[in-house]
Amino acid sequence: MTTGSSAEETTGSAPRRSLAWRWSLVMLVAAIAAAVALWPRADDADRQPTNSPGGPLPTAADIAVARAKARLRPCPAPDMHSVEPTGLRGVHETCLGDGTTVDVGEVLAGRPTLINVWASWCEVCRDELPVLDAYASSLGAVQVLGVQVHSDPADGLGLLASLGVHFPSVVDTDGALSRALRVPAYVPASFVVTGGGTVRQVLPPTPFASVDQVERTVTSMASARS
Repeated sequence: MTTGSSAEETTGSAPRRSLAWRWSLVMLVAAIAAAVALWPRADDADRQPTNSPGGPLPTAADIAVARAKARLRPCPAPDMHSVEPTGLRGVHETCLGDGTTVDVGEVLAGRPTLINVWASWCEVCRDELPVLDAYASSLGAVQVLGVQVHSDPADGLGLLASLGVHFPSVVDTDGALSRALRVPAYVPASFVVTGGGTVRQVLPPTPFASVDQVERTVTSMASARS
């Protein structure tokens, strides 16, 4: 009797274990799918939606024309005699306005800066970028540097041209700058870099809606102690 009862219990528990395992697998697959849907993978950075879905990739000539239309301000020049921001030393990215390679740590050294991370397909960015450009042109503003992520440079240039936004941006083609800044899994995201090299993310992540809001945020974060 004891032996028979044990066998029945063992036999009965096998389907339950199998069902539980299959349910766990379904939940895991669903979680992974949700994560993928929320944020593009790094290796898909050059395959985000473009102005011509399914069309040919932009040529160098196309990008040159887009740069001429966008008329972005030059990326900052390096300052070799100041403290580079923490974690940004040796991070090289492409300046969106002219295609040159810049050392992000060197161009931000010793300069309070507002960094804004954006993408060409980001609707919230479309509203925020003109506000940041107006701030960048205002009296007493710190320098503003955009970081385009997970989108094609030609699309980014097209967006900035259509919005009349001209502050400099770099293209984070390899994700190195995003990793150095610890950019979260959403855009837009902003960071304030102090003259002493401290990098602080703007939290909570509320998109800027006015020049006054940008000015208050930058002033308070740039003067806060580490």
